[in-house]
Amino acid sequence: MTLPETSLAYLRTAARAADDKQAENIVALDVSDALGIVDSFLVASASNERLVSAVVDAIEDALIAEHDLRPIRREGKGQGRWVLLDYGDVVVHVQHDEDRAFYALERLWNESPVVDLGLTPAADASTGDAAEGAGSELDDLHGAA
Repeated sequence: MTLPETSLAYLRTAARAADDKQAENIVALDVSDALGIVDSFLVASASNERLVSAVVDAIEDALIAEHDLRPIRREGKGQGRWVLLDYGDVVVHVQHDEDRAFYALERLWNESPVVDLGLTPAADASTGDAAEGAGSELDDLHGAA
């Protein structure tokens, strides 16, 4: 299934905002075939709780400014470890690096297609060598080969 243009636009806006705040390993997954109620996940990580909160704020601000889109639900902002922003068709996960490695959402949804976010390869873990590096880093963290 192909993502609707609106979902793709939301993903790209959120990804640019996350990238502007130095989020790492920004990946979007098309989970529409697997879930049916959600089109896609955007997953990004940050090295500390303060940066997780800053990334979340930047994503929310950008989606409001560019698309007049506000989250239906927000979970986890108080802890700054894993914040979920539910926009209906798009769900954004911003995680602390440690939580990202532990929960490994990309592995859970590994059969879902990766969405091209149009970011530079260093920021977009879904393209080229950056994707290989991100995958091997997660494998190293989990002891997988």
